[in-house]
Amino acid sequence: MNIVMILTDDHAAHAISAYGSVVNETPRIDEIARLGRRFDNCFATNSLCSPSRASILTGTYSHVNGVTTLVTPIDAAQPSFVSALRAAGYRTAMVGKWHMGDGPGHDPQHFDYWDVLIDQGEYIDPVFLSASGRRVVPGYATDIITDLALNWISSLSGDDPYCVLIYHKAPHRPWVPPPGSPHSGSPIPLPATFDDDYATRTSSARRAAMRIAEHLTLEDLKVAPPPELSYADSALWKYQRFMEDYLACVASVDDNVGRVTDFLRARGEFDDTLLMYASDQGFFLGDHGWFDKRFMYEESLRMPLVLSCPLRIAPGVVDDMVTNVDWAQTILEAAGVPAHPRMQGRSFWPLLTDSSYVAADGIYYRYWEHDDVFHKAPAHYGYRTSRYKLIYFYNDGMGIPGCGWGTYPPEWELYDLLLDPAELRNVYDDPAYAVVRDELTVAMWNEQARLGDKPHPSQPRPVTS
Repeated sequence: MNIVMILTDDHAAHAISAYGSVVNETPRIDEIARLGRRFDNCFATNSLCSPSRASILTGTYSHVNGVTTLVTPIDAAQPSFVSALRAAGYRTAMVGKWHMGDGPGHDPQHFDYWDVLIDQGEYIDPVFLSASGRRVVPGYATDIITDLALNWISSLSGDDPYCVLIYHKAPHRPWVPPPGSPHSGSPIPLPATFDDDYATRTSSARRAAMRIAEHLTLEDLKVAPPPELSYADSALWKYQRFMEDYLACVASVDDNVGRVTDFLRARGEFDDTLLMYASDQGFFLGDHGWFDKRFMYEESLRMPLVLSCPLRIAPGVVDDMVTNVDWAQTILEAAGVPAHPRMQGRSFWPLLTDSSYVAADGIYYRYWEHDDVFHKAPAHYGYRTSRYKLIYFYNDGMGIPGCGWGTYPPEWELYDLLLDPAELRNVYDDPAYAVVRDELTVAMWNEQARLGDKPHPSQPRPVTS
């Protein structure tokens, strides 16, 4: 079995038509979902680019792999699913957006071939770093990354299996479409929560500098809003402008996903290749008036994940909760390679092969990059079950690189996802939810202990009668 993982940056599940998007069509990503499995409840354990990528690679949470923020680089020597595959005889490659640091100790390791962008990278004529040094590659990043990956596969000889990570920059800010992409001008539907007034949310959520109306820059928008627009109309104009560019980047990604699928078919390898498409986290597309991610709210927390391997996996939809920490062990079990004992996830390969599988009771999340200079999002952790979500905003950067200096009083939020899927009503102080609140507080505390993550000193130890 060969393994091909296509990972994008900030591609929200609700901008994929297989997930019911009302703003765009993604036929080639949908094709993988139709022929394989669509995961409806795959979640990031830290909704931020570098930390999510580290968790995917190592099968560990941020406090274990050390990548907690955007400026805490990875120790690339640590065990990963790639190091295990390579030791088992796989040829391995990493192409595109690494974004976990560069230089000695941080450049990709355990790969036979690697060719990566520097930090965020550029959309047009990007700089790539390889074992041979840096160079500028003319063209559009999404196309170039696909070209490099397919060229590497084509260069292989022999029958040894391969694993290639095709990691795109798109559709990350500042959302630069391919040259010549037209602006349709057709109205893009607003999300139902665009005018969320945060009435029941804590001040922690209100401080975030991620509002479409206020925090998109001229670099993001490419042109200034018409000066005669009111504040409200300007916000609508900015949403349309942002979404046009964002969706154009997604369309290019979708085209390149199709290139990979067609390439594998032409080689006769598609049916026995584990082909994965995913994003490193979710993204707010005007939901609650926001762009970006970081929060434990659903649009940010949920990762799109579709995968296929027709000879081994029947088509279907997976409703069970899984996380990005689970991917490493799943890939290794699929390949018949033992997982490193350090890994903290649980393989969901049995879900894909109709074997015995016990669903997780809940998932644990922690966002560390408190009060950063650009987005001002608060440090928090939480616990999500199939129905409820508990969030504790501890509001302290704890001196970790990438965090701001401000600290704020801790705050709690609780949501009933069955009755309030849009998370508009914080019920933490509602007496009707007192029992649920206490149960989730204990469950989160126990999960922190199981994973070896220390609760913030401000959190009281829950009563466990």
